[in-house]
Amino acid sequence: MARFLNTLILVAIAVSATIPKATEAAEHTVGDSTGWTSAPTGGASFYSDWASSITFREGDILVFRFSSGHTVAELNDKASFDSCSVDQNQEVLSTSPARITLNRTGEFYFACTIQGHCSSGQKLSVNVIASSSSPSSPPASGTTPTPPSAGAAPSPESTPTEPGSTPPPPPSPGSATSIVATFSLLLTTLLVNSLFF
Repeated sequence: MARFLNTLILVAIAVSATIPKATEAAEHTVGDSTGWTSAPTGGASFYSDWASSITFREGDILVFRFSSGHTVAELNDKASFDSCSVDQNQEVLSTSPARITLNRTGEFYFACTIQGHCSSGQKLSVNVIASSSSPSSPPASGTTPTPPSAGAAPSPESTPTEPGSTPPPPPSPGSATSIVATFSLLLTTLLVNSLFF
């Protein structure tokens, strides 16, 4: 009986190791289907209205989709954001989709650097809170932009789990098959051991 109990405990441990964690970062397509554009429908408050319904967490990724003639840059502070001083920024991304990882807690400010676009509403402010899976870290400066690969096509959108977000991609079929095969082998070995020894 003790061997059977030990087997059950080992099976429970093996099963819990194969359950994916639900603390993965979310991707948020800025402006949803409108994308990143100047003079969006809804006026200057369009992007702040869009962001107000989303909880942004440390590690989430903003995806800015735009046509040529637009850029995205993180502005240094709220004063630059409010006055559209777009020359005060860290890095300008001009290739869509521009992906920016929210790598700290606190306020982030973004705007298009093309003259007149910020003042016509092409700017975004988001407040980022600590990820629920990790302790809060001290604020660091800057973001981690990830430029797209040359010739890379935007990935198809999936059903959002929260307004403006898309869930992370599922594991590749090979990794899922590998997990199932490993678990099956472990389970078979444990059951044979408990029955014959």
